[in-house]
Amino acid sequence: MANKPVLLVMAAGMGSRYGGLKQIDPISEQGEIILDFSLYDAMLAGFEDVVFVIKRENEEDFRRLIDDRAGKRMNVRYAFQELTDIPGGREVPEGRVKPWGTGHAVLSARDLIDGPFAVINADDYYGSHAFQIMYDFLSSGCDGDKYRYAMVGYQVEKTLSESGHVARGVCTVSEDGKLLDVTERTKIMRLADGRIAYTEDDGASWMGIPYGTMVSMNFWGFTKSMMDALAEGFGRFIDETLSIPADPDGSVPEKVLKAEFYLPGVADRLLKEGRAEVTVLRSPDQWYGVTYKDDKQGVVDALRSMKDKGFYPEVLWP
Repeated sequence: MANKPVLLVMAAGMGSRYGGLKQIDPISEQGEIILDFSLYDAMLAGFEDVVFVIKRENEEDFRRLIDDRAGKRMNVRYAFQELTDIPGGREVPEGRVKPWGTGHAVLSARDLIDGPFAVINADDYYGSHAFQIMYDFLSSGCDGDKYRYAMVGYQVEKTLSESGHVARGVCTVSEDGKLLDVTERTKIMRLADGRIAYTEDDGASWMGIPYGTMVSMNFWGFTKSMMDALAEGFGRFIDETLSIPADPDGSVPEKVLKAEFYLPGVADRLLKEGRAEVTVLRSPDQWYGVTYKDDKQGVVDALRSMKDKGFYPEVLWP
């Protein structure tokens, strides 16, 4: 098949809340990481080519874990997310160390993508069903009068951490399964009374999110057109961010140091401009991930159970 879908894995996150490079933390007795399970599911769904977006200083660690395992069965390439990769010869603000966000991570792979591609996080377990429905979608068509994209949606109650708040793209979905909008909420959790809610003022107030609400776990499917949209949006983001005036004492504003260019935000803008249509592919699966260190044992137990039930072989990459 010409231009078979490519899997792009965002793995450049700093893992600050977890306290280390959580993307390469072993999650099974065989030393497998969460990403091994995603790659295995992707391979069975039909994906043959994988592009990892990583920080350059982590290349050796990722090659050690990927090249001799999944790399024996899939075609693996690497792209590097770097702070200095910004348009127009602009300078990185003094003191900025935080990556530019998920939209910039995907844009970092622009020279390696020449057709439809799916995007996932390295440290999330999505379930085999998600990879199959995404591969089938990307293999079945192309852009028409609008860009033709897709997103795997999960029920919010199946994506929470018991250890603290999580960031999710909260979605509004039409009756015919199209994404109407997605709003990034950075602090969502289940409250003591069982309600699911988010806060924007560090817990002073909470806004409820109904059970069953679709959320994005950054599992997207795009045509190549998204790369142009990302380049356009990131240029605008950089111009707006770097034009913020210095604080009264002359220091660099916190927003300049921490503002992020989110992938869901770009998709949302294209929707509002009428340039894209995003089909929500609903997954019934439970999400698993290690947002916090205390999450790890639950993921270990869940994946161990799946192996015991025969969903996965004892060794994924013999």
